[in-house]
Amino acid sequence: MKIPDTQWLYRPAARGGFARNYGKTLAQTAVFWTTFLVVLPWIVSTFEDRADLPTFSPNRPAAVIIFVIFGSLGLTSGYTMARIGEGTPLPTDAPRKLVVAGPYRWVRNPMAVAGLVQGAATGLWFGSPIVLLYVVAGGLLWNIAIRPSEEADLEARFEESFRHYCREVSCWIPRLRPFSADESSE
Repeated sequence: MKIPDTQWLYRPAARGGFARNYGKTLAQTAVFWTTFLVVLPWIVSTFEDRADLPTFSPNRPAAVIIFVIFGSLGLTSGYTMARIGEGTPLPTDAPRKLVVAGPYRWVRNPMAVAGLVQGAATGLWFGSPIVLLYVVAGGLLWNIAIRPSEEADLEARFEESFRHYCREVSCWIPRLRPFSADESSE
């Protein structure tokens, strides 16, 4: 499949320091969480209730625990990207350095994994099958429409280092032992 030319969208972050980059990352996280993990699921759940669609019993204690654990993963990933990568998850403020530390040692995009699992926790909170389908659709959309251009940018900027990282670290399934940039590419 041909990847659309979106390279115009990707720009390394300006040199502005960790606080600036992490502040932008936290702002992006707040907008993402509010929109996709609170407002839209609430609208979907309200629609399900009013349309008398089938739902399941919410499990709010489990939802909170899962949300907090994976929210911590997302926040730690953003911190690592700002600190080590000298950038943000935003394409217009992309990291200046390839990030293969912190959560990125286990899985290539821990922020996407965290967001999707948080979405599933939100579905569990509301007892909403449609929210769970919404999460699956979001994961497919990210994997098909966003990930290829993001990875094309990373490969263009970081070349063999990124290709080696991709060979060693899965996008979705965490490694059993953390990746080290020093690993041979055998």
